[in-house]
Amino acid sequence: MDPMDELHKEMVGRDLGVTLPTSQLKMKYGSLEITPGQKSTPTQVKNMPLVEWSANPDNFYTLVMCDPDAPSRNDPTYREWLHWCVGNIPGVEVSKGQVLAAYIGAGPPKATKYHRYVFLVYRQSGRIKFDEPILDNRSGKGRGGWHVAKFAEKYKLGDPVAGNFFQAEYDDYVPHLFGK
Repeated sequence: MDPMDELHKEMVGRDLGVTLPTSQLKMKYGSLEITPGQKSTPTQVKNMPLVEWSANPDNFYTLVMCDPDAPSRNDPTYREWLHWCVGNIPGVEVSKGQVLAAYIGAGPPKATKYHRYVFLVYRQSGRIKFDEPILDNRSGKGRGGWHVAKFAEKYKLGDPVAGNFFQAEYDDYVPHLFGK
């Protein structure tokens, strides 16, 4: 079975309104390698991951992380919650991209079961002048009700070229995350 089949099985494309990529985004949180659909804890994914995909160093890319299950999969009132967005990434050098939304790790509320945290990479046709408000990681303002499909359409990003996701449910780190 192709590991990317997990994205289809968990209905990620349907819930985000995107065509799913066939190429897997490689992700590591320290020594923890993420395979599609893997169950992780907020503690394990609290820091920004290292990510890598098959990229042309001459192209620019946009990386997005969102949670389509906010506040819960049964009641996704805030679908989607934006956790991270970096545009104008040269090749795979995320640190040289333009941070549109600073990284916030998984923070599923207590008793909401597993949330899907989806990562998508889009190849840009060139450098983009984004007109999005820049979101820091000290507030949830501007993150709930965000839509990756509308964002991709607005900036003519086409379909994602790579993706991955993990699942996480509440643990004792979540109150610390919200305290920040």
